[in-house]
Amino acid sequence: MKILFVVDARSPIALSWIRHFVERGDEIYIASTFACPAGVDLPISGLEITPVAFSALKKPSQRPGSASSRTLSLRTVIRQWLGPLTVRRASQKLHAFIEQVKPDLIHAMRIPYEGMLATFALRLRSSPSTSSGSSLRSARLIISSWGNDFTLHAPSSFLMSHYTRQTLQAADALHADCHRDIRLAKVWGFDPSKPTLVAPGNGGINLDVFHPNAKPIEEPVIINPRGFRPYVRNDTFFKAIPLVLAKQPDAKFIFASMAGEPQAAQWIRELEIEHAVELLLPLPYHEMAGVFRRAQVMVSPSIHDGTPNTLLEGMASGCFPIAGDLESIREWITPNENGLLFDSNDPQSIADTIVTGIENKNLRSKAALLNQEIIASRAEYKHNMQKVEGFYKENTWI
Repeated sequence: MKILFVVDARSPIALSWIRHFVERGDEIYIASTFACPAGVDLPISGLEITPVAFSALKKPSQRPGSASSRTLSLRTVIRQWLGPLTVRRASQKLHAFIEQVKPDLIHAMRIPYEGMLATFALRLRSSPSTSSGSSLRSARLIISSWGNDFTLHAPSSFLMSHYTRQTLQAADALHADCHRDIRLAKVWGFDPSKPTLVAPGNGGINLDVFHPNAKPIEEPVIINPRGFRPYVRNDTFFKAIPLVLAKQPDAKFIFASMAGEPQAAQWIRELEIEHAVELLLPLPYHEMAGVFRRAQVMVSPSIHDGTPNTLLEGMASGCFPIAGDLESIREWITPNENGLLFDSNDPQSIADTIVTGIENKNLRSKAALLNQEIIASRAEYKHNMQKVEGFYKENTWI
């Protein structure tokens, strides 16, 4: 197949998905909404940078989500309110790239703004100035929704709501990383008769990389792998740490991608928890597997989520999963069977749940076995990507 992916090509999640089709021998093109100064570390047939929603203003060297917590929150609000205004103009460049590539399939891997951008680019086929609309329409459009597209972004502004509906109405098929989003997509205008697929956003977990230690971890080490994101309640999580230490004084807390973050340093000073906290620099995918294997418990204090890839990675690595109580998370965690859930807005709820996880060794042992089965059956990379292959073939004209 000749496939055009409209993605943020800096994202390891998107590249993990794309890698399967590159290695399979398909002809792959990428339209990236963010600059990639070093290119893409995959042998693809073409790369086009198509900035949208002020993405050209971000430093090319920055990783997704690598800005400070305050900058991320402000950027998110600005993009939610003003970003949709940039889509129509940006779509002209993507339109030209589609005309050049003439793909069999276009897969936009997120609704804002990749899905919106692809929708507008394909709409240009009907413009009086477009003489080659038939070739554009021959490309089927698959849209992916990621964790917070519907719960955080879609209702955030009038234009975001309007463009989300337009995107879902234009899609020929929908991929989501949780069943909840398939349900919500129909509420937002997706035709229930069209094909859908539920699979992890990165394609799944490589079990050769993410696997448990041979021996269970006995030390009370807790990892928060989420970094700073506007929808992750790191503030309440930090406030929960002294409450945990009051009952488990030997507990240690590891935070991914927070080294050098001023807000994290301020919370540590104010709460006087320097002795119990370790802040990590951003690490490559394979190195995070080793960090997970250091931890007994993994915590995700999110208030908006689909299926977090870090949740699956932690479960595969033997961590006991504890997360905010969300509909999408309950698709993976059954409380008191293979993990625990808490109120992400309440430090006491977070602390009590972590302490329960640390103190209940039998529950952790039971969960570790169950989670290995869950990941192997529902989240293993090769198995999931075989399902994606079939999904793609069903949604092309060839």
